[in-house]
Formats: sequence, C-alpha cells, structure tokens
Amino acid sequence: MGTSPQRIALRLQYHGAAFAGSQRQPNAPTVQDALESAAAALTGCWRRVDLAGRTDAGVHALGQVAAITTTATLPPERWVRGLNHFLPPAAAVQAARQVPLAFDPRRCAQERIYRYLVRLAPERQPMWEGGAWAIPGPLDYDAMRQALAQLEGEHDFAAFAGRPSRPGTARTLREASLWESSHGVGFRFRAPSFLPHQVRRMVGQMLAVGRGRADPAIIARLLAEPRTGAAGPAAPPQGLYLVRVRYDLAELEGWDEDDEDICWTPG
Repeated sequence: MGTSPQRIALRLQYHGAAFAGSQRQPNAPTVQDALESAAAALTGCWRRVDLAGRTDAGVHALGQVAAITTTATLPPERWVRGLNHFLPPAAAVQAARQVPLAFDPRRCAQERIYRYLVRLAPERQPMWEGGAWAIPGPLDYDAMRQALAQLEGEHDFAAFAGRPSRPGTARTLREASLWESSHGVGFRFRAPSFLPHQVRRMVGQMLAVGRGRADPAIIARLLAEPRTGAAGPAAPPQGLYLVRVRYDLAELEGWDEDDEDICWTPG
C-alpha cells in the first residue's frame, strides 16, 4: 500500500443478464457492487467506484468505463488480473490506466456509442435471445434509414425518454445508422449523452417503421411535438450494448480500439 492517492480508470465488459443494472441498488446484484467488492478484496480497502453511465438490467457493455481512487500501488496489469480474479464470470476488466485525480468517467466523457442487435428468424431463438432481440422478418430497411436520418442532429428527444427525466431533454445525436447482415440488422447510435431508455425507444420506433406499422414521417412529428414516452415501444434490453465511451485524455489514448467488435455469437 502507498500513501499518495491515485486514480485508476477501468474499461469493463459485462453480460447484463447477470445484473440488475450498472448502478448500485438495494438487494440486487449490480456491476458497481461487483466491482467495488472485487477492488476491496484486491486492495484490502473499500473505495467507491464511479461509472461513465447507467445501464439498465439486461443491458450489456463492451466498453463501460469506471474509475476508482486508491492508495494501492499496483501496476495497471495487476489491476486487470487482480480484479478479474474476484469479479463474477459475467464481468471482466479489459484494461486499466492511471489517470488524473480529477477524472470523472461520466462528466469527462466526450461521446458514447451504443449498438443494438436484432436477430431475424421465423421462430424463437434460444441460443441468441440472451444477446439480441429475436423477431420475425422481413423489414423495410429503406424506410428505417429514412427514419434514422431524421433523428440525427440536435432535437428535443423527450418522446424517446422512457420516464420523466431532469429538466432538459435536448440532445445531439451525431449518428443514427443501421447495417444489414445475413442474420439480421444492427443499429449504431453516437452522441455525447443519451436520455434514459432513449436508445431502446429509438430502436423500438425503427422496428415499427420497418414492419410497416408506422411511416418514417412519424419521427419528424415526435421531435416537433415532444411528449415524454410517446415513441416506441422500447426494445427489450438484451439487444443493447454500450460499446464505447470516448475521452479527450492522453492517458486513455488507444485503449478502446476493439470495443466495437460485436459478432453474431450466441448470447
């Protein structure tokens, strides 16, 4: 143990089915609890862990970022191996870096990237439903692309908020796109920040458009007349991944280059 505090940033991967969400909750397993318990077991001293963002129960992460202030003098690779020894199988640290003491993984974030996977199949998919939303096809991809294009830019996204949030529902969505594969469709959303449930409600609305249950023009109306929770319904959590949190910080340069490598493997 040392005497001078240092701040350690951690890049996490976890399978959301094992947790009631990322943030601490009473009487429920969370990512924060698991990480704090592992850090206490590793260093012999409990310290609060801060997270870059909140993920709901069932939502996965490839690149969640956490930070802990500690007096333990351990090299980064020891943080990775040591924490993974004590973490449950559904969570693992992928990288660790020392950062300035003032580093706040939530407030210092420049951008967050989410992906959502939809598996297209005529029947239930037990081997896939832990990591994707399995639905029958087909989907109208052109209509969904028209709808997605309207989401980009600065708008009041209150209609895509799953619950009343703090004042201020304007957000800037830098990217809203999709890609097709032989297995289904994936969505990619990129923004400095998101409202609670925003991504899942955007995906749910896109699938309504893709199935012909809504016209792409509905997006313009939802943005022009924002009413909390009007869009959707929300897509289920198991298809959502927080894949990357970006920072303008030299200490974290290049540590997350592989976070968006999502493959179609059973969840």
